[in-house]
Amino acid sequence: MANNHSINKVTAAGVLIALGIIYGDIGTSPLYVFSAVINGKPISELLILGAISCIFWTLTLQTTLKYVILTLQADNKGEGGIFSLYTLVRRQKKWLVFPAMLGGAALLADGMITPPISITSAIEGLRNIPVLHEITESTIIIIVIGILCVLFFMQQFGTNSIGKMFGPIMSLWFLMLAVLGISYVVTDFTILKAFNPYYAIKLLTVYPSGFWILGAIFLCTTGAEALYSDLGHCGRGNIRISWIFVKVCLILNYLGQGAWLLSQKGVVYANQDLIKSAGFLSKFPNAIDMQNPFYAIMPGWFLLWGIIIATAAAIIASQALISGSFTLISEAIRLNLWPKMKINYPTEAKGQLFIPGINTLLFVGCCAIVLYFKSSGAMEAAYGLAITLCMLATTVLFSNYLISKRVSPALIWFFLFVYISIEACFLIANLEKFPHGGFVTLIIAGGLFSVMYIWYRARKIKARYVEFVRVEEYIPKIEELSNDSSVPKYATHLVYLTSANNPKEIEHKIMYSILRGKPKRADIYWFVHVHTLDDPYTSEYTVEHIIPNDIIRVEFRLGFRIQPLLNLMFKKVVEDLVANREVNITSRYESQQRNNMVGDFQFIVMEKFLSQDNELPFSEHLIMRLYFWLKELSVSEERSFGLEQSNVAVEKFPLVVAPVSKLKLNRVWFNEEEEG
Repeated sequence: MANNHSINKVTAAGVLIALGIIYGDIGTSPLYVFSAVINGKPISELLILGAISCIFWTLTLQTTLKYVILTLQADNKGEGGIFSLYTLVRRQKKWLVFPAMLGGAALLADGMITPPISITSAIEGLRNIPVLHEITESTIIIIVIGILCVLFFMQQFGTNSIGKMFGPIMSLWFLMLAVLGISYVVTDFTILKAFNPYYAIKLLTVYPSGFWILGAIFLCTTGAEALYSDLGHCGRGNIRISWIFVKVCLILNYLGQGAWLLSQKGVVYANQDLIKSAGFLSKFPNAIDMQNPFYAIMPGWFLLWGIIIATAAAIIASQALISGSFTLISEAIRLNLWPKMKINYPTEAKGQLFIPGINTLLFVGCCAIVLYFKSSGAMEAAYGLAITLCMLATTVLFSNYLISKRVSPALIWFFLFVYISIEACFLIANLEKFPHGGFVTLIIAGGLFSVMYIWYRARKIKARYVEFVRVEEYIPKIEELSNDSSVPKYATHLVYLTSANNPKEIEHKIMYSILRGKPKRADIYWFVHVHTLDDPYTSEYTVEHIIPNDIIRVEFRLGFRIQPLLNLMFKKVVEDLVANREVNITSRYESQQRNNMVGDFQFIVMEKFLSQDNELPFSEHLIMRLYFWLKELSVSEERSFGLEQSNVAVEKFPLVVAPVSKLKLNRVWFNEEEEG
């Protein structure tokens, strides 16, 4: 109940934090939405009023109703995001892992294109300053890549120190949007007719190729998923209150841009790609270079300040996407949907982490997109397609959450019908972008989804191999070995990591490691199991003394956002057990026992390799090959569990998933006459 109160609590500081963290992506969309809408089309009243009407109702139905009002209800102990939602429903249907993986991959792909398009759109504003009007495309690219280099380099130090500035800067940004919008709305109040959905419907049904304009309209709501992902950082109450302010500022700015465009009736603005097209110029010979309506409504004296504020807002938007990507991957790792990676914690702030591998991946991806597309106008063609898939995935997962809450089936089907219809329309409209660059984000999202699928599917294939045995059957043998002084002692404390969920069972390969071949004699055997919970921040453990002071099982129950730092956690468990006099960790060697020396701890990590003795179908064989290739690229088992500072031995054993059933091998007999 206390948790529910805190997530709904509204404070001035919380609202300011929400403005700085959550709204970067959706807040910077006025930089490029109208440029995408009017590109290559004659300015007309229907185009402008219809576009603003579509924007208003998209923000209302998609962002406000679906995310701010409905989806924010689905919190997992205060946390949000696609994987938090998945953990709430994953026990209902096994196939729900696929929309979760699809949504996660699409969000990561979005993290590669939001920084380039936001920062490039802001920097291109320099062309509106008379002195810099002739600034070249290559100069803008150099500036954008320079900003990206600094942005990604700074990730390793965390954002705790500069993060406090995000809220005030974004507040200034939204106030600027509102003031600029109002300054033009007062010049033409006919723009207010756009609130009537009639104009949106007319644009989509009557305007030539009007339906495909939805691909540009969708750009106004691409950051909606971030509202849900950052639920844990800001709280439901703070997000809902701050969204009222943000939505008003966004709508006012879109109205202002629309009012200015109504004064440009008949003009055809086009980006460089269209201007260079002979077919387009033959149809619109009077077309002129694109003038971004966002900067057109700025007074000349304010342009430089406006560009500086826009660039700062774009950088903050990028930062939010990058931080969100780190959190997303860390959750995927804990849920066994992504290869293990090195995770650093640059500050003590809750939830602040840094994944060098993902940082490099995003940096290379962002720079490649800037160099490939070169201008924000070209990037608009690639933007939106992947994130539509993420929104569809959220719709599917949230409808299953509603089922778990026993909501009326009629309401669930109504929700599904409305939002799958809306998002399917956006998806179809965005598919037009595919040949113009949309394929880039789909390839990126497809690649990321493939990694998740391979990792997930390989674990399912491996599960067929793992053989568990009853611990009680081996207790006498282990006790006998522990007391057998003729066997050289391997370690005082021998610690095995086990995947057995049932405390009465253990992997056969662990017993084989202890008892067969060269037996591993120890005074105390520890079996450590990590159980990942559906809760985000649970951190607790249980201890079972199978044989007091001889065989002990420790189970860590960790939330999907808690990193399993077993070196530190196991130390804490041992300290607690010693303090409670449940275990004696003093060395059993006489000389060391006299001096109360603590015995040594030896961790054993079992590492698999794909055996040649397998008879798998081609598809499964390919998945296992790719899995082990990904495993080579990822962090080792001992490092992923935080054991690199401990005394660790790695034992390799063959993974025989499907043993060869029929081996054709015949013995040949030779008699003496034949040999002669």
